[in-house]
Amino acid sequence: MEDHTAAGIGARPAPALRRYVDSYVGFDLRSLPAGVHCGPPGRALTAVISLSEPLGVAAGVDDGSPVTRFDGVAGGLMCRSVAIHHDGRQRGVQVALTPLGARAIYGRPAAELAHRLVPLDELLGALAAELLDRLRSATTWAARFAVLDALLLRAVGRGDHAGHEHRVRPEVAQAWRRLVAARGGVQVGALAAELGWSRRYLTERFRGELGLSPKTFARVLRFAHAHELAAVGDPLPWSEVAAVSGYADQAHLVRDWRAFTGRSPTAWRRGEVLLGAG
Repeated sequence: MEDHTAAGIGARPAPALRRYVDSYVGFDLRSLPAGVHCGPPGRALTAVISLSEPLGVAAGVDDGSPVTRFDGVAGGLMCRSVAIHHDGRQRGVQVALTPLGARAIYGRPAAELAHRLVPLDELLGALAAELLDRLRSATTWAARFAVLDALLLRAVGRGDHAGHEHRVRPEVAQAWRRLVAARGGVQVGALAAELGWSRRYLTERFRGELGLSPKTFARVLRFAHAHELAAVGDPLPWSEVAAVSGYADQAHLVRDWRAFTGRSPTAWRRGEVLLGAG
């Protein structure tokens, strides 16, 4: 089922993939001012495949990070926005993977990709080239999403055979789900107690699998909630964004916004040319 949103056309993956893949989004953005889009950190690992020119991506915004061009790029969980440089047009598909998906599809823990941008062919091998070719040959979004289903299911099958799928500790997966469901609004100590673990043991195991501590991931989730509220067409005032997303006050939101985007909320809104596009 396709869902038309401001960001593009979204779809859910095939049922057999939903443990591993959160969502697909197809985007075809045109006639925009050239600029830099801040790709914010969030709950999922992201892969993006360009349907036109290679994507120019840097691992940080306004910080001198080098821009690398990719036909397909995968990233792990991040603590800062990535910078997507564009000339006013972007066309491609975005895949959001769960931490389980990192092992099932890429054959490695999400922690190995944390804070990194990796060419998709380094993770999928020849499957990446086939994916790119078939996505570019398809003529509708439904057909492209079907291609993603077919090839990602093949990648999962390959991972099953190699024994990659079952290595995520169920307690770590449960902790990830609880944090996501609460948008970061759960105390790490209370979460550890639910699991029957100490806070230190949960932190070690969580970071070892995902690359972020549960406390840091909770901060990312709170910011992601604020970013969702701020990116809609008729956003709330910043003070209300802060209150609704669980910040102590607007100054707290501003500090985290700078940490995660490299910009103040006001500068981000002024410079983010893709707001409301679609």
